[in-house]
Amino acid sequence: MLDLKFVRENPDVVKQNVKNKFQDDKLPMVDEVIGLDAKMRAAKAEGDSLRASRNKLSKEIGKLMGQGKKDEAEAVKAQVTANAARLAELEQLEGELEEKIAKIMMTLPNIIDPSVPIGRDDSENVEIEKFGDPVVPDHEIPYHTDIMKRFDGIDLDAAGKVAGNGFYYLMGDIARLHSAVIAYARDFMIDRGFTYCVPPFMIRSNVVTGVMSFAEMDAMMYKIEGEDLYLIGTSEHSMIGKFIDTITPEEKLPQTLTSYSPCFRKEKGAHGMEERGVYRIHQFEKQEMIVICKPEESPMWYDKLWQNTVDLFRSLEIPVRTLECCSGDLADLKVKSCDVEAWSPRQKKYFEVGSCSNLGDAQARRLKIRVDGEKGKYLAHTLNNTVVAPPRMLIAFLENHLQADGSVTIPEVLQPYMGGMKVMIPKD
Repeated sequence: MLDLKFVRENPDVVKQNVKNKFQDDKLPMVDEVIGLDAKMRAAKAEGDSLRASRNKLSKEIGKLMGQGKKDEAEAVKAQVTANAARLAELEQLEGELEEKIAKIMMTLPNIIDPSVPIGRDDSENVEIEKFGDPVVPDHEIPYHTDIMKRFDGIDLDAAGKVAGNGFYYLMGDIARLHSAVIAYARDFMIDRGFTYCVPPFMIRSNVVTGVMSFAEMDAMMYKIEGEDLYLIGTSEHSMIGKFIDTITPEEKLPQTLTSYSPCFRKEKGAHGMEERGVYRIHQFEKQEMIVICKPEESPMWYDKLWQNTVDLFRSLEIPVRTLECCSGDLADLKVKSCDVEAWSPRQKKYFEVGSCSNLGDAQARRLKIRVDGEKGKYLAHTLNNTVVAPPRMLIAFLENHLQADGSVTIPEVLQPYMGGMKVMIPKD
């Protein structure tokens, strides 16, 4: 969320940013919120004047009564009453204006970083760098669920009967591989100095609106009926929420946390043939990383975060690349974002396995996440990144490690988490 003072003083910058994000329908909101802000400041100034006058007049009434000037005192009392009625009107007006302003400010997109490429949607994202050599083997690479079935590792039919589409049972070596990847990712991040955390898997509405836009919330979140609680779509939500309405001493920054959680998502809309299987599902598990830091350090942490994901995938011998998200593909709160994509030998292309984002002070402003520094209090910057989300990771892992005989090799770093297993042997 933007600073209202910044919008008031830089309307052209805000409007150009809206245009850069191809959200021209929001352009009138800039002038509207500036006009509402002017009215609110005028109402507040008049209210402050009336409050000061009330104190002065109250003293005057006491003085007149002491002098026996009852009629004059009554006239002043009438003025005080009239002022009180006007003050009540102004206070109500201020409340109404504040609500309208807040609604618009929650809708205006954050100012994107100058380095972000201008583009309408994800088709205009820009490749940054490739890591590892993508290989297409001579042998066939079946669809990922077909690979899993060879290990008796997945049951979508039973899950459909129990919970509906978008759910799955993982079993045997595939389930073990899933848990091994999560455990390895946890230790990988701990070794990089991050504090491990298991957060709440439900959050209140004020945290939801603090960490994401209304559009994202509607498309993603499951609400608990009859309660002010939502199932998290990613542990970033409750991890950032951990710092709501806090003031952290500057010397305790950065706060670097890595978290495990299940994630729950509506996944509204059709996603095409490659979205069947476990590409897009309603429930999955994930290892996440978040950083709370000083504003001047957030670009450095942004680079560190996406590099962590790249390094983890490369340690598992999976080729990846990074893509810079263009302006139109950025969620409204994001300043800058990049996707990490893994190589799919079957599709002969890369697909998304993680996303790294710098949100500047947008979440901090909404959630009142502040820092106490030498020059006073200021808003922190927040960042987040996927370490690994096993359903997508499993696809990349199985495709890149599948051998011609149907077995799947286990990289050395993962073998301790698989009980020393070096190769997974199919059941058929």
